[in-house]
Amino acid sequence: MKKPITYKDSGVDVKAGEELVKSIKSIVKETHNESVLSNIGGFGGLFRPDFSKMADPVLVSSVDGVGTKLVVAFKAEKYDTVGQDLVNHCVNDIAVCGAEPLFFLDYFSTGKLNQSIAYDVIKGFTMACKENGCALVGGETAEMPDIYKEGEFDLAGTIVGVVDREKIIDGSKVQKGDMLFGLPSTGLHTNGYSLARKVLFESYDINDRPDELVGKTIGEVLLRVHKSYLNEIRELKEMDGVHAFSHITGGGIEGNTNRVLPDGLKLDIDYASWDRPAIFDLIQKTGNVPEEDMRLSFNLGIGLVIVASSDKITDIAEWSSKVGTPLYIIGEVV
Repeated sequence: MKKPITYKDSGVDVKAGEELVKSIKSIVKETHNESVLSNIGGFGGLFRPDFSKMADPVLVSSVDGVGTKLVVAFKAEKYDTVGQDLVNHCVNDIAVCGAEPLFFLDYFSTGKLNQSIAYDVIKGFTMACKENGCALVGGETAEMPDIYKEGEFDLAGTIVGVVDREKIIDGSKVQKGDMLFGLPSTGLHTNGYSLARKVLFESYDINDRPDELVGKTIGEVLLRVHKSYLNEIRELKEMDGVHAFSHITGGGIEGNTNRVLPDGLKLDIDYASWDRPAIFDLIQKTGNVPEEDMRLSFNLGIGLVIVASSDKITDIAEWSSKVGTPLYIIGEVV
């Protein structure tokens, strides 16, 4: 008689998935507020928003992934930062539109579920959700043998937020003569890792400490968490004369800031106006990477661009000094 083949024999362990859900319920619940009507484990997340203080609420959503930064996490065997990366990246994408985040959903897919690794990743989601004031209301954990190599997984996330229609920031107020202000990134954030890995891992190991990194390992620097700019945007968007924000992701400073420019305007960026973090110089030197590719692939140390009237230089500089955030004037709109 032919031996029975079970779902577990095919590489999918349903019970492991159920155990994971049980193990994360308490940390996920820590992200919830009075608007969340259900804990994870149901068919859908229930969220009852309060829009009573808004005249014309508009929902704003974004979906993204972490990209090949995950490969660095696999090499370093460190998994709690990539979940934070994903939440913060998504939050920034809607915050630059003027939106406040409401809730987040994740997708975690792997070949064979390792409950410890999945827990660390989801713990990262919850840490960032709490810091950004949004709720983790649900997600999906998928085991797909033969799709991923052993120990590998992929992540995607969706954020939903809200903004009053009259307060949407879409770049329509940007005009000739506006100045470009840059806030520093924590490193590569979540973009350019295919190039960075190709260059660096041909010459270095994940635990190597090149002199340029001043005692830090390659892994530590590459896995620095993608910064959330939500608090900075909250304060700056209330300032008269601040016209737009640009979250610097794939495509670099110009590729992303061009998104908020009206027709007929362009950017004049002074790439010598700030000091690049050492990791970018190391990548460029090690791989002999052309400057054009550096500017296209990386944020080069600027994670958020603020587009504002030139007469706001003093106000924005005073804000920067008050909150202790470095600020650079990196160019203008022409």
